[in-house]
Amino acid sequence: MKIAVYRYLVTLIVVAIAAVAAWFLYQKYVTDPWTRDCQVRANIVGIAPRVAGPIINIPVHDNQEVKAGDLLFEIDPADYRTALESAQASVANADANFVQKQQDLDRETDLFQRKVNSKQEFQNAQNAFASAEAQLGAARANLQQSELNLGYTKVYAPVDGYLTNVNTSRGAYVHTGDQLLALVDANSFWVAAYFKETQLHSIKPGRTVKMTLMGYHDEPFEGKIDSVAWGIFVQDGSGGSSTGLLAAVNQTVDWVRLPERFPVRIRITGKPPIPLRIGQTVTAAVLPGPAPTSTEISKQP
Repeated sequence: MKIAVYRYLVTLIVVAIAAVAAWFLYQKYVTDPWTRDCQVRANIVGIAPRVAGPIINIPVHDNQEVKAGDLLFEIDPADYRTALESAQASVANADANFVQKQQDLDRETDLFQRKVNSKQEFQNAQNAFASAEAQLGAARANLQQSELNLGYTKVYAPVDGYLTNVNTSRGAYVHTGDQLLALVDANSFWVAAYFKETQLHSIKPGRTVKMTLMGYHDEPFEGKIDSVAWGIFVQDGSGGSSTGLLAAVNQTVDWVRLPERFPVRIRITGKPPIPLRIGQTVTAAVLPGPAPTSTEISKQP
């Protein structure tokens, strides 16, 4: 009898311990959530020429690291140099015409004041001078645009970053506004972590997050929650024209009603074990502790 009671008591104790452990784990999952559904993201700068023409020089190669101001490619400047010389000649001609009309106006003004010429002749001189002044302004603007176009034949990196998917070479003809290169901004990496809507009440800006990259689970690094997305693309089509503007998050199981997952932007504050690349898989866990106040968040770098 005592043995049976003892067995029942041990069973109850084990069940109670398991229940308490499950309760604590659930509370931790809710208050300090974690997710494996994370990816590294960064801003991608599309490099497009502002003038058209054939490429005569491309000193970079695929996956190269570049600094802001490095030459990416050069377009044949011959046509634009000719246009600049023509604009310079137009300015010289307009300037000479302006000087002549100014002299005519001065002469007509003097004659009109001495009542030698009529008022109509004086007004005609005024109009001719105003027209010459406008033509000179237009010629100078055209010259400035020609100078800009010649400068646009050399395309430089606007930010520090990494070139990727470079599929062009010398001789290729590029058109104005067509994106030719993709430059990953080296200073814009962040982690997009997808948390369930049932966990969002614990996702507060400023909370510390411990993250690990796939394959580097023993080398964690930290980040700070920046913000939570205000919406995701609605799969039933009621999102209207928001396709591509809101994050599209797919459900993983069709026959179970699952909570939606919302993107959480995490700013990286620690040093990752390897250089980050867009699309790397990350595990993120929100560390215990209260969320900082708005004043404390504003003081963070």
